[in-house]
Amino acid sequence: MRWIEAALPIENGDADTLCARLADLGVDGMVVEDEADFRDFLENNRKYWDYVDDELENRFKGLSRIKFYLPDDDSGRDTLKNIKSALGTEPQVAYIEDSDWENNWREFYKPIEIGEKLLVVPEWEQPELGGRTALRLDPGLIFGTGSHATTRMCLKQLEKLNLAGRRVLDLGCGSGILGIGAMVLGAESVAGCDVDPKAPDVAANNAALNDIDPARFVIYAGDVLADAGMRARLGGGYDVVLANIVADVIIPLAALVKQFMAEGAQFITSGIIDGREAEVRAALEAAGLKIAEHAHEEEWHCFRCTL
Repeated sequence: MRWIEAALPIENGDADTLCARLADLGVDGMVVEDEADFRDFLENNRKYWDYVDDELENRFKGLSRIKFYLPDDDSGRDTLKNIKSALGTEPQVAYIEDSDWENNWREFYKPIEIGEKLLVVPEWEQPELGGRTALRLDPGLIFGTGSHATTRMCLKQLEKLNLAGRRVLDLGCGSGILGIGAMVLGAESVAGCDVDPKAPDVAANNAALNDIDPARFVIYAGDVLADAGMRARLGGGYDVVLANIVADVIIPLAALVKQFMAEGAQFITSGIIDGREAEVRAALEAAGLKIAEHAHEEEWHCFRCTL
């Protein structure tokens, strides 16, 4: 089926009024694209990232519009005519096939070789493994597909460890990629948490793609920094703790992470952009952790620490 994708500018920043008028005219599906809202969202959620991709920023630059979708049939075209007449404005129009939404995004995800052992594989691909171990994922909206330098560095650090029989904790697990990587590399079990309430389901679905026993892979939704109950629920005695987050979370986490770690455990942390590595290192060392390795790829840093 083909769809009409139409866009109207938001006048005077009043998106609610325009959305209400479009709804009255028979429009069901609408998307607000507004640079001011995008900037507000980034500012109000700054603790979750240090870096926003230039492509994403450019996409919203100067935007203030509402996009809506109508079926490309007599009914949809009549609705579009009514909108033009009622609002006195000619929408920008494009046409989209169902297949464009359902499948075209997949072309951006291909198998990724990581380190010497792993091959991150989108679930619909069946590549030759070439002796590597497959880590299968359904790429979605939650961070962690293997394409980002911070994820790759953490997985490379995991490859260096003997994970057989080890318990692993992933703080800020996202898609579950690091915990799943630990499991396919031989870990006994993984626990994790993430502030995103969608993370447990997404991570569990990705674990299932890798035939991981759900009893050995348990993910919670919660804030490990703010919630002492969540920290108690996760418990301690982990052989490896992972945190691929951002510097503003890693710095306060450094003072807490030892309570999760067994004797001789490793703490692998990344998501640290250029310019923040010195203060993260200082926080880790102040917490009594020893820097065993400092990796650097692109503009990102990763530390592997020991007690």
